[in-house]
Amino acid sequence: MATTIDILVPDIGDFTDVPVIEILVSPGDRVTAEDPLITLESDKATMDVPAPASGTVIALKVAVGDSVSEGALIMTLEPGDAAVPAPPSPAGVQEPDVRPPAASPATPPPVATPAAEQAFATVYAAPSVRRYAREKQVPIGEVKGTGNRGRILKADIDAYLKPAQAAPAAAAAKGSGIEPIPAVDFSRFGEVEVRELPRIKKLSGAHLQRCWLNVPMVTHHDEADITDLEEFRKSLKGEADKLGLRVTLLAFVMKAVTAALKKFPDFNASLTPDGQSLAYKKYCNVGIAVDTPNGLVVPVFKGVDGKGIYDLAAEMASISAKARDGKLKPDEMQGGSITISSLGGIGGTAFTPIVNAPEVAILGLTRARMQPVWDGKAFQPRLLQPLDLTYDHRVIDGAAAARFCAYLCEVLGDARRLLL
Repeated sequence: MATTIDILVPDIGDFTDVPVIEILVSPGDRVTAEDPLITLESDKATMDVPAPASGTVIALKVAVGDSVSEGALIMTLEPGDAAVPAPPSPAGVQEPDVRPPAASPATPPPVATPAAEQAFATVYAAPSVRRYAREKQVPIGEVKGTGNRGRILKADIDAYLKPAQAAPAAAAAKGSGIEPIPAVDFSRFGEVEVRELPRIKKLSGAHLQRCWLNVPMVTHHDEADITDLEEFRKSLKGEADKLGLRVTLLAFVMKAVTAALKKFPDFNASLTPDGQSLAYKKYCNVGIAVDTPNGLVVPVFKGVDGKGIYDLAAEMASISAKARDGKLKPDEMQGGSITISSLGGIGGTAFTPIVNAPEVAILGLTRARMQPVWDGKAFQPRLLQPLDLTYDHRVIDGAAAARFCAYLCEVLGDARRLLL
């Protein structure tokens, strides 16, 4: 009697050169008769090759990615004392395997609904994985596969069963497989109060996380000399007061940005979902991040290139009031070309704003500061405005970002350029 059994690929129908997509055992593993050993994948189905007898795996003769046909040697097995070798049965590799799991007399088997049975029959998983899901009473149609082409693995079933992995599974569906921050019972260290996040923060938080995970971002920092522009803005105060308006630096920045968008059209574009093309926008709509009691919102000002400074000042007053009162409509927060996030009224010297995808750039502003600037003969006091431009590096490279900011500095340094 032979001391080992050669395990061959059984009858798999008319298929040849079928890829091995999973090896379920390792040398030294103990198996029992009919245990799945490897999984094959034809053009139409996946199938397990079962063990012909109980015993110990001695050696593997194939690897994942190999192609095999009927009769090919896949591994050798040392049978156990009570093992009676049996020829491989074609029934062992039929697709799908619908045998119900054995149940103890005290626990009747669960009754499967037609929808659940259809999911088990059509889901992309090996027969052994479907059988394992049945044994664990897992609705396999709800399990996210992490194998090749989304195939469901046994590990995916285990992950579904672990409550601690529910959050990573949800995050993975959103484009992240990162483990979540572990939960901490802060009450162990002292008194705490738990407050639910405002709805705006929940929505904006999810959007910002998607942007952060999907967009390769780089931030370029620069400074614009706005000394002359600030003097001009202040000179408008009397006229603006008569109109009931408050003209801020932001209105001038919006106009300067639209001029830069026209000169550098890649900044007024968005990647198509497949990442293979750019959609160039013929409009200049600018989103302004507005701080409200309930969180950050970004109303979009349409057709900024066709509006004057007073028009923008009036519109900003109206839109900002609606934002603070929570009365912005969805269409008032859509269709932006670029976003501006200004912290100038609060402070700071620089920051890294997150690109508001599908836009490809966002401009950050912090507080302008009076600084000494060398004019070639002496230091002169000049008012410098920090600029922080974050951009999508898939669309914009560093040189383009530097040119965009340099042009923006030129326009802000001499507002007459807006007339050109």
